[in-house]
Amino acid sequence: MNRSVFLFLVCILFVFCSREPSLVRNHLSIYSAPSEYCAWPSMVRAENGDILVTFCQSEEHLGPDGRILLMRSTDNGQSWEGPQVIYDSPLDDRESGLTPLRDGRILVHIYSMRFTRSYYESLPDKAYEPQVLSRWIDWVEQPSYSTARDHEGSWIIESRDHGRTWSEPRRGPDSNHGGIHVNDGRLLVPAYRKEQSAAAIYRADSAGINWELAAIVAPPAEIADSLRFGEPHLVQLPSGRIILMMRATAIPYNDQDPKCVLWQSYSDDGGDTWADPFPTPLWGFPPHLLLLEDGRVLCTYGYRRPPYGQRACISADGLNWNLADEVVLRDDAANPDLGYPVSIELEPGTVLTVYYQPDVNDRDQRMHPPDPERSKPDITGTIWTLPAPIDRR
Repeated sequence: MNRSVFLFLVCILFVFCSREPSLVRNHLSIYSAPSEYCAWPSMVRAENGDILVTFCQSEEHLGPDGRILLMRSTDNGQSWEGPQVIYDSPLDDRESGLTPLRDGRILVHIYSMRFTRSYYESLPDKAYEPQVLSRWIDWVEQPSYSTARDHEGSWIIESRDHGRTWSEPRRGPDSNHGGIHVNDGRLLVPAYRKEQSAAAIYRADSAGINWELAAIVAPPAEIADSLRFGEPHLVQLPSGRIILMMRATAIPYNDQDPKCVLWQSYSDDGGDTWADPFPTPLWGFPPHLLLLEDGRVLCTYGYRRPPYGQRACISADGLNWNLADEVVLRDDAANPDLGYPVSIELEPGTVLTVYYQPDVNDRDQRMHPPDPERSKPDITGTIWTLPAPIDRR
């Protein structure tokens, strides 16, 4: 063996042996049904230790028939039981953000949409197959659907037994990831449906019954024509500071626009006032925030440009984010119909992140219009290890 070949092999061996081991431990299936469109999960640990995952099940993303299902793990995410139907109105029920209360109750925030013929007829070409739209138009013109106006809008249902049974719905704010108790005992829930282009912060007392609009966080005037905010989430730090992270959606709509970085704001007075929003370097959406046991803040988000998948990033203070800290949880999705990751810490240093994406390796799935026979998105998860803190001083 000559010297140059020997040195080349030594270099290859060095790179292979010195490569940082993957933080991902394993992927798991939480709910899979190839013919059902399952999306937009939320997750919480109940007071009895069970992990609950809620999500929407429908025929397609814009199908008129969504309902809210729940999956449960009693063994810290190793196995899952269900599904349990927890909400199914005559309309399309979506979003299912979970807010855990300090007394053990759990709130689910639901948004019910009433589609119309004119809406489906206004969709762009290749949104869906003509026969699919025709069938949906017939659906929404049925009297049981078209007259169900009292079911429209945002609702809350409540469980007092760790998600086994649920109350009748009452009015409350929408929220795709739910809200938090803040230090003064009140609830803060981030919403966006009524504001369309901004994040709305709603406040209630600890009972979660009477809600008031506390604040609006809108895009700066100079970008208001090109970006809108939505699908916000928040977390409170031990210092009392509340961090708000928001999805930025390009106008006109484009999932792969470089402008679609996450934006954030913060409040130091319990949510009464908020700093002017500013962009982060994190590209993807929507965000979910988690205060880790070691005091750092985790943000997870979907990644809808190649390679499609799910990503995470960790910040020491919840305000400063560095792409060098980004963790790729998945980069093997078949198409960009994915995301909405939510996370909990199973034990210090070990995270379960749950999201939706097709759980298949076939990358040739037609999406414009979507093939009705394709393998539709599933609710899946990843268990992974947090990287050690990095001192960049």
